[in-house]
Amino acid sequence: MTSSPVSVELDAVGRDFGSFTALHDIDLQIAAGEFAALLGPSGCGKTTTLRLIAGFDSPSRGRIRIGGRDVTDLPPNRRKLGMVFQNYALFPHMTVAENIGFGLKMAGMGRSDIEARVRRMLDMIHLGQHGDRMPAQLSGGQQQRVAIARSLVTEPAVLLLDEPMGALDKNLRHTMQTELRQMQRDFHITTILVTHDQDEALTMSDKVVVMEGGHIRQVGSPEDVYDRPSSGFVANFLGISNNLPAVVTGSAGDGMAVVDLRLPGLAPLPTRARSLGLSGPATLSIRPERIALADSAPGAAPGTVVLPGTVTGHVFRGSYHDYTVSPGPQAPAISVYEQARGEETTPRWPVGHPVWASWSAGAQNIFAIDS
Repeated sequence: MTSSPVSVELDAVGRDFGSFTALHDIDLQIAAGEFAALLGPSGCGKTTTLRLIAGFDSPSRGRIRIGGRDVTDLPPNRRKLGMVFQNYALFPHMTVAENIGFGLKMAGMGRSDIEARVRRMLDMIHLGQHGDRMPAQLSGGQQQRVAIARSLVTEPAVLLLDEPMGALDKNLRHTMQTELRQMQRDFHITTILVTHDQDEALTMSDKVVVMEGGHIRQVGSPEDVYDRPSSGFVANFLGISNNLPAVVTGSAGDGMAVVDLRLPGLAPLPTRARSLGLSGPATLSIRPERIALADSAPGAAPGTVVLPGTVTGHVFRGSYHDYTVSPGPQAPAISVYEQARGEETTPRWPVGHPVWASWSAGAQNIFAIDS
């Protein structure tokens, strides 16, 4: 059998628990060597999906294929998978080297071959001098590296990661995200990560699979799902979005719609936005970092939104300033992020200062209300 360019495929896979449907007949393809993140809130079905791929649970319907081979009815140990859990699951009575080589020993590999592979893995995870240590003598980040090495040393077809960085502090988590991503590229191994951390999914993956209520809501590159979300749910789950009342009045061609912003107390502001084939009342979404502030009204290109407002709040968040701007007493306030410049820690626009907010039509998205 020739290997498939699709490493993992779910074909109409569903999972029921009695009368409750945890997974609604989803279709998903993950290419060989791709890093995919299953992202969504608690109860969205991402962990159920991972368990089905791993063989820890069986689907109520549908088929699962790995490398073109149907594994739906195979037990976990026959799927050629590696898995890393949040708690690492290292054997406390074994040394680091013994932990890494455990799977090879169970497979019946000779001692010299095991030692050679383990040495190679220790060097790759920068723990070459720690092979004789016990897991309790390692830091959290080092333990995670050992858990990853133990999964990779058996040369699995797919690596499954079940929120493996949830127990790490913020700085270490960022470091390990970079290291894990580099290891994945070095091994060119298909990897599936389950996470509820939006930054983690956007930072690490080639493909983001956004899930809600047992459904897949959008699949795309990190840039696609962030800049071109398919629904209000996706836009709001992946970061912060300003959601403003609007009315779709027509089509502007090229996938764009003619939209009027209907902010209370202000005349309708005509603009354009990416269209999903909507008409009538809708919600216009714009990211805070896509909005610019100025002391005077900027020159507006066709379709650009320009509106006056007043700064009603400010928070310094280290790398950027977070402004709250009110376009009027009855209009919803908008959030605006501005990158901090150099050592600048004081806001350019204090609370109470009048400003003009503007953004490009191409940065907007339009959604059905409550989508």
